[in-house]
Amino acid sequence: MAAHILGEPGPAQRRAVAKAITLVESTRADHRAQADALLTQLLPHTGRSFRLGISGVPGVGKSTFIEALGLFLIAQGHRVAVLAVDPSSTVSGGSILGDKTRMEQLSVHERAYIRPSPSAGNLGGVAEKTREALLLCEAAGHDVVIVETVGVGQSETAVAGMTDMFVLMQLPNAGDDLQAIKKGVMELADLVLINKVDIDADAATRAQAQITSALRLFTQHGRGQPGEAVWRPQVLTLSALQGQGLQAFWDTVASFRASQEASGRLQSRRRQQSLAWMWERIESGLRHEFREQPAVRALLPQLSEAVAAGRLPASTAARQLLAARHTPLSQEPGPAAG
Repeated sequence: MAAHILGEPGPAQRRAVAKAITLVESTRADHRAQADALLTQLLPHTGRSFRLGISGVPGVGKSTFIEALGLFLIAQGHRVAVLAVDPSSTVSGGSILGDKTRMEQLSVHERAYIRPSPSAGNLGGVAEKTREALLLCEAAGHDVVIVETVGVGQSETAVAGMTDMFVLMQLPNAGDDLQAIKKGVMELADLVLINKVDIDADAATRAQAQITSALRLFTQHGRGQPGEAVWRPQVLTLSALQGQGLQAFWDTVASFRASQEASGRLQSRRRQQSLAWMWERIESGLRHEFREQPAVRALLPQLSEAVAAGRLPASTAARQLLAARHTPLSQEPGPAAG
């Protein structure tokens, strides 16, 4: 599989990338071992792309913008991969992976690869294995990798922790001045895009002014060493539907990339992201192993029932379950009320 991923672009490589992403998304123990071996083998061939995170509320036009941008970049000689995360149903657990349908032209282009994945309840607007999928796309030679998030709102910040540049898309009439300065996803943005300027140019101009003013209040991006050039988040307007503003957007991205590489911040950002990824996987693995402990599995149903019925505080149940992971089954404690 690795040979096909590293091989020449074409149907064989596309199939290999798709199979590899399916492999890393699998929860089977043998598949996880194979995925670890594959990622280790491909790691020297990763890290050469520019990773772009795109977020925004539902309906802001993320998919329309990404298709227009992807076709624009392909025309300039780039190879583009899109990792699109769709929300999963809280009722059925299913997900309608509709991004390929929305990106009709880009999805069939030979120099593009689009992979929709369900969020499966994962917080932060991304799928659990988005980072692994990103590395696989890089190994396949895609020099621009775009991560499109679910679009869940102001808490959608996980994508900023796995990309080189975090772009937040806003609507012209997204809210008042106070809405523009509410912290959360806004203060993490490296660039803010006001889309659908073709619908209401005046509203887009007002939103641009409001958000530009709001970003001046956020000091997180302004911290640096004395004399060091620090990137100041910018606010642009565009119409993804009409393809207006794409050149200005990409010029801004190029300026951001150059400044981050020159200052060493890009490399530092990726190192920090790799360490955060490691701890995220450790925490996920510990949660899985905890649930699989025989004593925990035996005690969990009765404690869950006691908590749901209001007979036992959740904090007490949690402490008992944590203690039970080292307790032999023959010495299991029963649920206590205190």
